[in-house]
Amino acid sequence: MMDLDDLRRRFAAVDTTAMCDAAKSTRVMDSGIRLRSADARIAGPAYTVRCRGDLLAVLRAIELAAPGDVVVVDGGGLEIALAGELFARGALVRRLGGIVIDGGYRDIGYISTCPLPVYSRSVTPMAGTATQLGDLQVPVSCGGVAVRPGDVVFADAEGIIVVDPDDALAQLESAAQVKEHEARLIGGLAAGSPLSSGMNLDEHVAALGRGETSLLRFL
Repeated sequence: MMDLDDLRRRFAAVDTTAMCDAAKSTRVMDSGIRLRSADARIAGPAYTVRCRGDLLAVLRAIELAAPGDVVVVDGGGLEIALAGELFARGALVRRLGGIVIDGGYRDIGYISTCPLPVYSRSVTPMAGTATQLGDLQVPVSCGGVAVRPGDVVFADAEGIIVVDPDDALAQLESAAQVKEHEARLIGGLAAGSPLSSGMNLDEHVAALGRGETSLLRFL
């Protein structure tokens, strides 16, 4: 079972940019899914929801998801609010890890100060109906990427990414190494060294010029 405290501790030392540098195959939600709350950072397993214009499934997910779970909603991008202040407050009571909705959110006066991380595609005062069961814990599409139940969702001010749970810890470790390399490079820049002094730039350019496969990397 995933140790959520360890996951969050490791993610606190990195960011989504370093995680993407560590694995170019990382699923990145499109930038239309935007932060609405006071806290941007998410690190937890996805509890998935699929619904269209109806919020009942989202309410059910908030009540059924485990502490630390991130409710990820495939709302089809429709500009209908699938959650609001009461849902966020309910998620806080349940100690959930966040809410990500490919659809609308409302009650932004409260949500903008809410400690629960909340992301949505749009903001609208019109709420959906509550008469359809929808689907819970099924593969969904959110922000243009596939999300399966249990996939690990990470988010910060840069955006939202989705990682296979079997790869999460290794990717976090690689991201930590990226941050270490960046810190050394920043130290060199602060001391007046050129950017290229911390990279294999000349070697990389020469290899590409010869038609060879090469990767730009830190030294």
